[in-house]
Amino acid sequence: MSIPADALHAAAQQHGTPLYVYDAAELDASVDRVRAAFSDARVYYAMKANPNLSILRRLHAQDVGFECVSAGEIARAAHIGATGEHLIVNGPAKSPAEYALGAQLGATFIIDREEEVALLPPASRALIRVNPALNVSTHDHLATGAADSKFGVTPEQAPRIISALRAAGHTALGLHVHIGSAIRDAHDFTAAFARLNDLRPHTGPLPVLDTGGGWGIGADLPGIAREAHATAATFGARLWVEPGRSLVATAGTLLTRVVGTKTTGRPFALLDAGMTELLRPMLYGAQHPVTPLWHREGTSQWDLAGPACESGDLLGRDVTLPTPHPGDLLAIHEAGAYGAAMSSNYLTRPRPPELLWERDQWTVIRQRETPQDIWRMEESGE
Repeated sequence: MSIPADALHAAAQQHGTPLYVYDAAELDASVDRVRAAFSDARVYYAMKANPNLSILRRLHAQDVGFECVSAGEIARAAHIGATGEHLIVNGPAKSPAEYALGAQLGATFIIDREEEVALLPPASRALIRVNPALNVSTHDHLATGAADSKFGVTPEQAPRIISALRAAGHTALGLHVHIGSAIRDAHDFTAAFARLNDLRPHTGPLPVLDTGGGWGIGADLPGIAREAHATAATFGARLWVEPGRSLVATAGTLLTRVVGTKTTGRPFALLDAGMTELLRPMLYGAQHPVTPLWHREGTSQWDLAGPACESGDLLGRDVTLPTPHPGDLLAIHEAGAYGAAMSSNYLTRPRPPELLWERDQWTVIRQRETPQDIWRMEESGE
């Protein structure tokens, strides 16, 4: 992140904390890194990572498409003008509204179960999501290609579904695989691509191979890309990829202030941000880099505790900090993905504002909620 510390302090002073901030230059650099690695592959952003409209518009302007997994996400894509070949509709339990809106916009559908062939709108374009039945190097909640995962069809089912799509008048574009998120070992992708290669004698050539995303931060993208392109070439297919977290995570930072400290069996720095602002540590055991934006002599280790009455409301364990004082500002990095997107109103906590840093100035891209915003839909209308 290239945002200077004084700009972070100024943003926190003006807009309060908790506060999400994004670095526009890092967002653009992430897109460039993917394009440099995957060359002519078509890039679709997995919108669930961060659906802020300003971020979507920025990606759309760079000819990035969108992978949507809900009616709301499809509506966001339509709102910014994304249609046709810029849209993929995915998900294991699509609603009639998702099929209808996807068809209206000309999206490509990803088949997640055999029965979906009969549910598709007429003359749809479709990819078949293959579950390669692999155990991969990520948290169980992030693994989507394991044998006991709810996602995809078995390799044995895939050729039969291709035939069924063609018989029903649809276009069977090809195969899709996505084995999880924040994957640490690139060999997991090698194994997944090998499972796809095994299908080539049973499918024949195909127009598209979509190898999903899931690359961990700092992954060897050129190496993964070479293997993905090689697998696509096996089918004579064009390569599609679907990065989500890897496009936006490093661009985002959560700013939070120290409320106080305490010691029980462990020393705690108490923060004004917690699980309602950043759920990943509680949900996935995620560890985010942290920068204290204050300077004092000496350091010690602290657990970072949020304000919720939940024992799991911890944003970090054994984090090395100079002694924290009330009002000190802390930056929690790599929070651009599944941070604001997963924030909630639990405990009637208003979700934080979001700011974009570009050309040495801030732009508000989401206003801070108020308690009144939260309960407005609960009122009877008087």
